[in-house]
Order: sequence, then structure tokens, then C-alpha cells
Amino acid sequence: MKEKMENVISIKKLKKTYKVRKPSGLLKNIFKPKYKEVLAVKGIDIEITKGEAVAFLGPNGAGKTTTIKMMTGLIHPSDGQVSILGCDPFLRQPDFLRRIGLVMGNKMALNWDLTAKQSFKLIKNIYNLKDKFADDRISSLTKLLGVTELLDTQIRNLSLGERMKMELIGSILHNPEILFLDEPTIGLDILTKKRVRIFLKEIQKNEGITLILTSHDIDDIEAVCDRVIVINKGEKFYDDSIGNLVNKYHQNRYLRFVLEKALTKEQMSEINKLATMEEDDSNDENSYLFKTNNEKMIPLVATLLKENNVLDMQIESVPLEDVIADLFKAS
Repeated sequence: MKEKMENVISIKKLKKTYKVRKPSGLLKNIFKPKYKEVLAVKGIDIEITKGEAVAFLGPNGAGKTTTIKMMTGLIHPSDGQVSILGCDPFLRQPDFLRRIGLVMGNKMALNWDLTAKQSFKLIKNIYNLKDKFADDRISSLTKLLGVTELLDTQIRNLSLGERMKMELIGSILHNPEILFLDEPTIGLDILTKKRVRIFLKEIQKNEGITLILTSHDIDDIEAVCDRVIVINKGEKFYDDSIGNLVNKYHQNRYLRFVLEKALTKEQMSEINKLATMEEDDSNDENSYLFKTNNEKMIPLVATLLKENNVLDMQIESVPLEDVIADLFKAS
């Protein structure tokens, strides 16, 4: 019999309404402004089990950041229930705060005037961590992220990537059960992003930590997460594994051809029955990118080979970035 997994996050009919001031050019409304209510989150239900890595996605203004803030107790819901590790996050009880971590890519939590080592010592005292536990953990985490030699450097003198690595260490030094990550790789270079992703996957695997990630970087999602939740216009639109999401688009293919000569209008008319032409960012002359499905792929290739000298050809699955973009459009 399959063991039932423990829910560490349980959200039921969650709503958040904001009062927004109505724009007006009338002088009297300066002293007696009028407001309208805007429903940012519209009764969503979410359950997340221990050890999951979940991407929380949506277009700008979709309501995902508001939902994350309600999960961490930063704002109070207007209606519904939020249970994080069996606690009401808005009460911000010490026992609850010890069990979660939060990293916001656009807001640094560490004191810029302290060194990383001093910052970690402060965190150790706040959480009342034992010296050996904290020292061993700092040694392990800094080694994993490659920043051991920077411990005595003032936070303000670190690069953006180095600061973010220190922020990640600070956020999990107390060994939380859930780590909330809001755009953790924003503004980072390619190598630093890769190291951060490896780090997140490693701590999830070795420590069983639950990860909740918001990101506009599709590579973050593919490398770190197992499940995708899409929020749009305050409502949950999609909730399933990344594997199932990709499989829905498994029948679609991208075919890139580099031809000796440009296609004629007559040829394009015949090809349009088999595929749609996509915007091609290749620098190759007479390069074409087509989107089709498995059923029409062979006839498309045969049509192009029949009347053209094909210099190069590539067949690719639909990238996750396009899959999620289609989800946003559908929602």
C-alpha cells in the first residue's frame, strides 16, 4: 500500500482583496478619496507535500506574489484558510518562523555593513543554534556554493552573485523545512545561476526540504522543480508535474531547415498545409523554422527534400518556455 504523503502546505478557498484609490481630477477627492476593491486572489486551493519542489508561475499581476506573501505571513488573507506546517503563518509565531526560510531576489536580508561570517553568527544567535551545528553547516554550505574564501568579506563588497549565494546560506542556516524563493537568480550571470540551481537541487535531495520557487527563468524551473502551479488573474489555472506538462506538447515538433535557395510562394503554400512558420532567430541565409506535429513531420520533410537542396536540418521538441507561454495565453 502506497504511503500517504504529508501535506506541509494546505490552502483552501484563499482570497485577497485590496482597496485601490480611484483616480480623479476633482479637488474634493483629495480630502475624501474614493476607493474600489480589487480581488487579487480568487479562492484558490493548493496542497503541497513534504519534499516537493514546486514552481509557482504566472504573468505579472497574476496574484502569485500575493499568494506567496500570504503563505509566509507577510500579508493577511481576506478570506479562506492557509496552513503552513500546521500553523497560521500570519500569527508569525517563533516556532513557525524557525521552520521556514525566505529568499527574495530583489531584496537583500543580510546587513551590508557586516561580513558574511558576522551575518551568519547573528543568524546563529537569533535561532539559538549550537556552535558545532552552525559551524559545520556554514562550512558545508559555503563549500557547496564555492564562497568559503569570502566569509570575511563585507557583504557590500561582494558581487551580486556572491551576495545571493550568501543570502541562500543565511536563509537555510537554521535548517528550515520549507524554503520560499522569489526570483532567486534574477540578474545573475550564467555560471552563478547554474551553481545556484545545483545547490537548490542538492539541498532538496539531501535534506528533504520543500522548495517553493517563483521565477521568470525557465531554466530555473526545469533544473529545480518537479511540479508547476500556474496562477493567472488570481485563479489557479494549472497544477501538475512538469513531465505531464511537457507530455501534453509531446506531439509537437520544431523543424529548422537551411536551404540552398529561398522558398517560392507556391512551395510555401504547400508547406502551410503541413506546418506553421515560426519566427527564426538564426543568422543562416534561407533558414526556416516550422512548427508541426508527429503525424505531419515526415510529409513536411519529404516536401522540402523533393524540391530543395537542404544544407542543414534540425528537429527539436517544443521547449518548456513555449509550453508555459501557451499556458499563459490560454489562461
